[in-house]
Amino acid sequence: MTAATSPASRPARTVGLRRAWSRLRRRGDSIENRMALGLALFSIAVSVSVSYFPEQTPFTSLMLPVVLGSILLGPRTLPWFVIFDMSLLTYCVSQQDPITTRIIGAAAVQFLIALVVLVTSFRRTRLGVAGLRGETMFVDLRDRILDQGHLPGLPTGWAVESALHSAGGTAFAGDFIVAAKAPDARSVQIVVVDVSGKGEEAGTRALLLSGAFGGLLGAMPPDGFLPAANDYLLRQDWDEGFATAIHLWLDLTTGDFEVRTAGHPPAAHRLAGPGRWSVLRSDGPVLGLIEGAEFGVERGRLGAGDAVLLYTDGMVEEPRRDIDLGIDRLLGEAESLLRGSFAGAAERLAQQVGSKDDDRAVLVVHRT
Repeated sequence: MTAATSPASRPARTVGLRRAWSRLRRRGDSIENRMALGLALFSIAVSVSVSYFPEQTPFTSLMLPVVLGSILLGPRTLPWFVIFDMSLLTYCVSQQDPITTRIIGAAAVQFLIALVVLVTSFRRTRLGVAGLRGETMFVDLRDRILDQGHLPGLPTGWAVESALHSAGGTAFAGDFIVAAKAPDARSVQIVVVDVSGKGEEAGTRALLLSGAFGGLLGAMPPDGFLPAANDYLLRQDWDEGFATAIHLWLDLTTGDFEVRTAGHPPAAHRLAGPGRWSVLRSDGPVLGLIEGAEFGVERGRLGAGDAVLLYTDGMVEEPRRDIDLGIDRLLGEAESLLRGSFAGAAERLAQQVGSKDDDRAVLVVHRT
């Protein structure tokens, strides 16, 4: 039997976590201070070398620690280091004999580079991290949104695949997929979302919504998810605070399913007998625009060999072309590409169909 955690132990655990976080922060500050000291010593060494060997040591070498500092140092330390390095540069220029127009021009260029580094540092101050720390944080955020789209393992007799491609091949996308399996493993809910905008423009909103929708998906009944997601978006009060979504609930025992859409392209259902795809047109407004919105439902059943296809508008929309024509083309490609095997189905469709200038997400659920 697992012992219950007593209320008295929770504050102690919280204090322990705070102390661990403080130690990590102090360790990070210590490493940054060591890097700043090392770069400062390197700059001093260059200055000394310029004083004694002006012809052999170019004073432009002082740009190297500035560039390294812009990568390694945080926004609190970097400005002071740049000022220190530029003071050494001024000294090194004064040691040149004679001071020619070319030397003055080279020094001016270096001061401009240092100014660019300073401006960048002041902009990074809003975030609080810089250089490699900032890049690491964004990589972690990118990985988290991709982890949200990892589909749960389904029992024998079921297969599910997904593919996500961002506009222009960037790491962030406005499309994402979230899935949650019921505690008793008898059913699964999957939602495919398309946030307003595309690529990096929509990436920040997609990061926030993927976490929020992931929590709602596991906590709400099938008919309650889209209304709850709509209320959440309305509370954000964003200028571009809307998104489209398609929600699938699937009973893994009987094969019964329910599909609900919110301003999203319709799902498609494939019957193994005729081998053709049919469109499931459920109605519902875009998320984040209308209070108290209601969402229609389409029901069906997946038998052996049947499949359901979910996708975003990047798969079917192109300039100056009706979306219904895009859906027809997608289903025609699906009928051709997936006739033999469903292995790699989502990735094949994402590669063959859709606009390369828009985010594209595809999900295929197949009953074997």
